[in-house]
Formats: sequence, C-alpha cells, structure tokens
Amino acid sequence: MNHPLYFKQIEIGPMQNFVYLVGSTETHKAAVVDAAWEIGEILRLAAADGMEITHALVTHTHPDHVGGEFAGLQIEGLKELLEKAKARVVIHKAEAEFLKPLSSSDLVKVESGDKIDVGGIEIRLIHTPGHTPGSQCFLVGDLLISGDTLFINSCGRLDLPGGNAEEMYSSLTQKLMQLPDETVLFPGHNYAAQPTSTIGEQKRTNPYLQFYSLSDFLAALGHG
Repeated sequence: MNHPLYFKQIEIGPMQNFVYLVGSTETHKAAVVDAAWEIGEILRLAAADGMEITHALVTHTHPDHVGGEFAGLQIEGLKELLEKAKARVVIHKAEAEFLKPLSSSDLVKVESGDKIDVGGIEIRLIHTPGHTPGSQCFLVGDLLISGDTLFINSCGRLDLPGGNAEEMYSSLTQKLMQLPDETVLFPGHNYAAQPTSTIGEQKRTNPYLQFYSLSDFLAALGHG
C-alpha cells in the first residue's frame, strides 16, 4: 500500500454487527464495509476523522449488513447511505439481484480476485460462499474483513436460505486458511471475548477449522 492506511472497527446495532471504515489518511477517501443500522452515526464518525465515504463494500446481503426488513425491524442501510453520500456499492455478482431497491448505476459487480482502489488503498476481494452464495471477504494488506464467513472461534450460519456447508468448507480451507498466519481477522459480528484474532490463532483454536476432510466437517454439522 502506497498510502497511509485509515482503518476503524465500529460495533453497531442490537446484533453486535461490526462495521468497518477503510481508506487513506492522505487522500481522505474511505470505504464503509456493511453499512447498516445507524447510517448517520457511521457518517458522523467518518467525518470526525476527516474522511469522505466513496465506496460501500458488501460482504453479503443479509439485512443486518445492508439494511432492509428483518424480524419486524426496518433497518437502515445502503439506501439511506446513498441518500447522504456519493458512494459506489461493491457487491459480488452472485448477490447483486438482492439489492433491487438500488439503481444498477450505483453498483459495482465484482468477482473473486478483483481489486478495488479506495483513495489509493488497494482492497482485494475473496469470494467465500457458504453463509450465502455471494459472501466475500476483503483483504487490505495483512488485514482480513471476513463478514459472516469466519468468526473468532466460529463460522457463519449455514441454515439460512442460500447457506451451503460444502461451499463453506471449501471457503474456509482452500481460501482463508491459505492466508499467512499473521493475517489479522476482523469479523462481521462481535461474538467473542476479543474483537480481532489472526488466521494462525484461528487455525489452532477455532473448532470449525479442525477438520481435515469434508465428510468430517459435514458429520460434525449434522449433515453426514
């Protein structure tokens, strides 16, 4: 990365979501990852740091990450963000159809391996289906924003529409576990006693990363 990194982890909403701000302290441009719940507060925090939101990165399209109706709640999200900020929404092509309230001109449809430049900061996209078909993680140098694919000592639910245990096993073992051990993990929810971990630590402690075959993984999840 050629620019000094701006990175902020924000816990927000009743489901302990983590929202992230990622950008450059030199250009003062930033992306928000999984903008939901309190859009005004997210924008206030960015502005307080002198940052302008130019991109909205989406790990997956569940309402607690992008806004919409969920369990009787109307959650603020991308729609409200775009009313207040000129941002492009970066979404994996497999889930773009689920953002129907947004104009196609607002969307940047991506696939695994694509890179996004945010104010001079390069963000690499890793497609990690399993929790949802279009789940993706964002790699910024040695920092990994993992959404609901990999949590600290857990992984994302597989019993929701679009969940797939076989794809989750492949995403965990063939993609995320292949990253360097020192990669710092920033999950989509604050479900653990600590807000961050590393890939190396998770290889040692996360029970969902201890299976050496798909059949063992499926059996442990009751799919065998």
